[in-house]
Amino acid sequence: MLNDITLQVGEGEFVSIVGPSGSGKSTLLYCLGGLERVSAGTVSLTGIDLTQLRAAAIAKLRRDQVGFIFQSCNLIPALDVRENVELQARLAGREVSKREIDAVLLDVGLEGLHEARPERLSGGQQQRVAVARALLSRPRILFADEPTGALDAVAGAGVMGLLRRVADGRRSVVVVTHDPEAAARTDRVLVLRGGQLHRELIRPSARQVFEAVERAA
Repeated sequence: MLNDITLQVGEGEFVSIVGPSGSGKSTLLYCLGGLERVSAGTVSLTGIDLTQLRAAAIAKLRRDQVGFIFQSCNLIPALDVRENVELQARLAGREVSKREIDAVLLDVGLEGLHEARPERLSGGQQQRVAVARALLSRPRILFADEPTGALDAVAGAGVMGLLRRVADGRRSVVVVTHDPEAAARTDRVLVLRGGQLHRELIRPSARQVFEAVERAA
């Protein structure tokens, strides 16, 4: 349960959410992204108050303005990389060109793997497909829940570096992570404790993130 949290994510800002297990990290992310309703207070997403919208309107806003990345890449084994990237747009009834798909695959470093099936890809490459799928809709804000949780250190650093580049512009990125090294790559770190905002750290070191989470335990 979350309680008395006030925060704002600026345009082009890269924010991470950390804290002990059960502190409300994923719940906060889902509330910010409109995946869960709040019982009190307000949530403004791209300037629109979600608490005033019906479920269908929230779903449309997420489809048009928001991208999501989860620890599980949710790739379809029977589809190749290009088809997996295109799938979300097709389900939303939006036409995308081969050129658009190729461009986003180039952006995430997957050029030459367009026809590969997921089983041929490493964990880091599969997560890059998930990032490409989210970016194809050109979201204003990207939410990621433990995107490096199932990856080794090298692959995880690669995905966080990719998200860092995504945020170097007008697009905002909010990521939940348990990894101090990953959190240290962000502009601002929100430390949760018992469903409340315990501390905010500005461009901290991995050691500072680790110590803040330890104190919040």
